[in-house]
Amino acid sequence: MPLVPADPSVLHPMPEHPRVVLLKPLVTSPLIEVGDFSYYDDPDDPTAFGTRNVLYHYGPERLVIGRYCALGTGTRFIMNGANHRMDGPSTFPFPTMGGSWADHFDLITGLPGRGDTVVGNDVWFGHGVTVMPGVRIGHGAIVATGSVVTADVPDYGIVGGNPARLLRTRYDAGDVSRLLAAAWWDWPVEHITEHVRTIMSGSVEELEEAARRIGRS
Repeated sequence: MPLVPADPSVLHPMPEHPRVVLLKPLVTSPLIEVGDFSYYDDPDDPTAFGTRNVLYHYGPERLVIGRYCALGTGTRFIMNGANHRMDGPSTFPFPTMGGSWADHFDLITGLPGRGDTVVGNDVWFGHGVTVMPGVRIGHGAIVATGSVVTADVPDYGIVGGNPARLLRTRYDAGDVSRLLAAAWWDWPVEHITEHVRTIMSGSVEELEEAARRIGRS
């Protein structure tokens, strides 16, 4: 029986569970980029991800999410548009309220930022995670339920808390390098389909062997 890969263009990959959506066919904002098969799970309205879960996104900073990421209910990305001035007596954004106050709009433009928010491939977000502006989360990372991520997360790191701290890494430094070299998330989907069991439960050595079959060292 031939192996049939899953379809990354289907909005609801589990039709019996409409709370799960693939994000790539959902998002329309030019400021959001999502890789194949990354999904969001929400019992209320997962299709509102772009407005309910990506907040204060006025640009130019982008949100980039890699392939094969799992986003639990309530995962939110705070973008740099939430920033306020902090160098004067008040942090209130008067110019946004209109009237003559709008004449001072230059006071709230060009505020400091950390650039794009970037999530690697194969990242798992627990329920209710908040990611602050400009954070970079490495490949294979896990972010525990309720975490507030204020700083970069290393590849294959597990973080938790508010602010999130590194609890441990899933593999030692040598194995992390080998996993990054194998980069299974970049394989053709047909090859991934053939080696799903290795990707989910195999050893680093077995993953490397599967990678060699398509010319990855």
